[in-house]
Amino acid sequence: MACASSLAITLPHAAVCGSIKYQTHIQGIGWQGWRSDGDMSGTAGQSRRLEAIRIKLTGDMAKRYDVYYRVHAQRFGWMGWAKNGASAGTAGYSYRLEAIQIVLVPKGGRAPDATYKGATRQYEKAFAQQ
Repeated sequence: MACASSLAITLPHAAVCGSIKYQTHIQGIGWQGWRSDGDMSGTAGQSRRLEAIRIKLTGDMAKRYDVYYRVHAQRFGWMGWAKNGASAGTAGYSYRLEAIQIVLVPKGGRAPDATYKGATRQYEKAFAQQ
């Protein structure tokens, strides 16, 4: 039986206009187009791994907040923080994303620490490409 390898991201209800956009890097396919506000990114029925992700904000959300995110990648562990559309994860290794942390920070604020919510970074860079 083939598995779904996909995700959907939504913003918490806020009084600020804007949206969240994201794209995923799929094993054997590469980067998919940008999705937004709860749309599925990834594959279903193809048994392909999500390997990396990019996330960004639009509208007033992008003016007021930075979006930081990091992934736990197979064989790498927790990787460094990416921000505002940069790549997080791996490409070319066929390693799966095992978890994602996403944090909204007021614009220009400090990035989350290397240890965040009990998860400690094991690999300094946010993205590794083979």
